[in-house]
Amino acid sequence: MPNTVRLHRVLRADPERVYKAFIDADGLSKWLPPFGFTAKVHEMDVRVGGGYRMSFTHFATGHTHFFTVKFTELVPGERLQHIDRFDDPNLAGEMQVTVTFTKVSVGTELQIVQAGIPDLIPAEKCYLGWQESLLQLARLVEPDIPG
Repeated sequence: MPNTVRLHRVLRADPERVYKAFIDADGLSKWLPPFGFTAKVHEMDVRVGGGYRMSFTHFATGHTHFFTVKFTELVPGERLQHIDRFDDPNLAGEMQVTVTFTKVSVGTELQIVQAGIPDLIPAEKCYLGWQESLLQLARLVEPDIPG
């Protein structure tokens, strides 16, 4: 039975900046791969019906896995939804990801629901990966560096 994970974070950045990290190719490459992985965005089309193709490479082994994301909803600074598919036939099926950005007094309350995670990926492993990714997201969006 596919797994579902729910994540919640509060970030010290406005919703527009946090949202941008989810739709910017360079931003995604910086924060989304868990520790020990590098990432590349191979294609990016930010519109409903568009999406991106991305790969994660295990730094130590060099093993790469690819996945495709299709945007089903984009509401700047508020909400996005997408469907993810791995290229690996052992990880068949679709994952549905919903991300909600809510403005709060200190920045943004971020809620993520990822449903349909393939059985081969234990829920606790998925949580660990997301926790690492969200730490990197905070490091990307929270600094207030004068331009």
